[in-house]
Amino acid sequence: MDNAFVSRSLDEIQFWSRIMKEHALFLSLGFSFNDSKLIQEAQQFIDLFEQVEEKLSTYSVNSDPQQIATFNSQVYQAATSIWAYKRKVLGLSLRCEITSNNFPLLLDHTSREAAYFAKRLKELNEGKLQPTAAKIIKENVFFLRIMADHSKFIGHLLDPSERKLVDQAREFSHDFDQLVFQAIDLDSMRPQSETPPLLDQFLDENRVSVVALRDFKKAAKELIEECRIKSNIHPLLADHVFREAERFLHIIDLFENSLTSK
Repeated sequence: MDNAFVSRSLDEIQFWSRIMKEHALFLSLGFSFNDSKLIQEAQQFIDLFEQVEEKLSTYSVNSDPQQIATFNSQVYQAATSIWAYKRKVLGLSLRCEITSNNFPLLLDHTSREAAYFAKRLKELNEGKLQPTAAKIIKENVFFLRIMADHSKFIGHLLDPSERKLVDQAREFSHDFDQLVFQAIDLDSMRPQSETPPLLDQFLDENRVSVVALRDFKKAAKELIEECRIKSNIHPLLADHVFREAERFLHIIDLFENSLTSK
């Protein structure tokens, strides 16, 4: 159990700390030059999560679980801090106190991911390593919405003349919106919906759509890196959303293995 706790903790921190650092970079690039204080704060978060990554490199799966629990608590504070920053920026944007290229939905999206990261660290320190049926459903609601958001961002950041790709992004957006609603329906039917056959079908169906979106993101990423399509998508952002789709597939695998073992 100790090794599982350590390995899961290090894995979560390795993945999500990089995501948080990149969020800070993307937000800083979206601000106007007048928002120097917000840009400076974003840079502070980039530095903070780089420090987290540096400290992470000093641990291994053989590290003392108590040390890892302390590290989890420290990173939890960093995650809640960047969550508060993102919500502050969202408020400024919705009140029209700043004008930037950061969509309000993007600010909300990135703050949801920060909240998820903090929650995962808290759960790990509480010893919650095995997913319950309720957890499987709720995590799918979370990640399906993330995938739906990505589809919308891609559609908006592609040049309008890339009509075919824009249409594909809109189709993915619609597909994942439907999957989100389907997952919410399953969640509202709990605990009666917490049956292995339903959950197995739920995961299988989600996997098919995530694989398709992952492949679309991979192709778009390569086209952007080779400057073969027109867009406002930063190459790192293209890689960022691709990695998050890969992460969702990894989590589906973990959930399916959990169902099989039971």
